[in-house]
Amino acid sequence: MTRQKPRLVMKFGGTSVANLERIRRVAKRVGVEVAKGYDVIVVVSAMAGKTNELVGWVGETSPLYDAREYDAVVSSGENVTAGLLALILQENGVEARSWQGWQVPVLTSSAHSSARIEDIPTANFDDRFDKGMQVAVVAGFQGISAEGRITTLGRGGSDTTAVAFAAAHEAERCDIYTDVDGVYTTDPRITSKARKLDRIAFEEMLELASLGAKVLQTRSVELAMRYKVKLRVLSSFEEPSDDAGTLVCAEEDIMESNVVAGVAFVRDEAKMTLVSVADRPGVSAAIFGPLAESGVNVDMIVQNIAEDGRTDMTFSLPVDQVARADRAVRDAMAAGQIEFRDLIADRDVSKVSVVGIGMRSHAGVAARMFRALSNEGINIRVITTSEIKISVLIDRKYMELAVQALHDEFGLEKA
Repeated sequence: MTRQKPRLVMKFGGTSVANLERIRRVAKRVGVEVAKGYDVIVVVSAMAGKTNELVGWVGETSPLYDAREYDAVVSSGENVTAGLLALILQENGVEARSWQGWQVPVLTSSAHSSARIEDIPTANFDDRFDKGMQVAVVAGFQGISAEGRITTLGRGGSDTTAVAFAAAHEAERCDIYTDVDGVYTTDPRITSKARKLDRIAFEEMLELASLGAKVLQTRSVELAMRYKVKLRVLSSFEEPSDDAGTLVCAEEDIMESNVVAGVAFVRDEAKMTLVSVADRPGVSAAIFGPLAESGVNVDMIVQNIAEDGRTDMTFSLPVDQVARADRAVRDAMAAGQIEFRDLIADRDVSKVSVVGIGMRSHAGVAARMFRALSNEGINIRVITTSEIKISVLIDRKYMELAVQALHDEFGLEKA
């Protein structure tokens, strides 16, 4: 079917819709895009702080709450925002209608609080847009399972909702409005030299998001890369313009890439080492199987050279998962699955990473990174690499110094 007008997806986060005054600002911004000739799909989050409040209320009912009812409660914040924005748009003379996930319907898996989108039929919206609807305001973060229960997509799920709608509706672009004006070479709170990027490749954004950058949810970037959805990250508090924000796009849409696009960091990491593990086939599975079953998010893994049939196994993880990991590993030893002499946990490390698609064609990036850290007297505990990323674990007290040093080393303040 040939559409009368192109479609645009706009997503507004919690700070952008924190109160009625800000929702009115959002309505005006949406009206600008309607005036340009777009059929607009707006995806909204709950008002700032509302989801945390709802989660807290659920937690107070019982520590072993029903996950289905959890989703029913915490998804309600987005419903309020969607309805209010639709009302204000109508007052502004825009034909708007709010939609909850089940009404679209956003079809998801049955994994409550961490569901994945399986399909978004477009027939309902196609029909309504053809009949004069100008804006569909969608409650983000939520969907409906095959069992007919409301589901939620996990924290940051409204980003994923927006990208999924853009893919399903073949939207011209998906604009993600936040409280920052784009993607920066690193956190501006760490170094004043941080520079806003005009464009960044999907792969670079995916690495930065997974390595600690908070601008976009990792799953939303994965989805955008898979379906080639152009993303634009921009601030809802600045005046709109055609060159505002940062465009996240395919590598071929970027004329020239710097060797390194950005420096990411995760402040609260931990490092655990199993000392003197038997070096035999299957030992890694015996260690990391129980960790996975316990929900421990293992990241960097390093195995030392075996000596006399024994080896040390080191891995990093979020600092708040150390106790869970300790229990999982010790239970595995008690069950005779593994054996080790000691388990050492260091809760005072951070992960710092440099990311850039330019690394594929430039040698010496690792040497420059390690030299820059050495010049500042920063010792590297663990190193891991990929085709476009180098990550190191260092003492947490040196994290900000390391970020600044690497930002300077690769000249990221320069366009």
